[in-house]
Amino acid sequence: MSNEIRDINGTEVHVGSFVRVLKISDETLSQLTEAEAEAARLMEGEVLEVNEIDDWGGAWVEMTWGGDDGVPVTHSLGLGPEQMEVVEEPGDD
Repeated sequence: MSNEIRDINGTEVHVGSFVRVLKISDETLSQLTEAEAEAARLMEGEVLEVNEIDDWGGAWVEMTWGGDDGVPVTHSLGLGPEQMEVVEEPGDD
């Protein structure tokens, strides 16, 4: 399978692209534990860097924040085209 992926507007997404996480589908959220779904919801609206594009066309982003006990929590999420919008490409100034 091709590693080419595009966002909701048809803009090509690359490793290093910054994307705004749009609505995460209920179908995706239903496949996660409640804690994972809550973490995924926190990512909606955030601008995050794509760190991997998988063989199935998912653009993977990651977010870290402080947990309730002060220990950092990191969550990764694979995004499909309808779930992201490119806001900045690598090398844009």
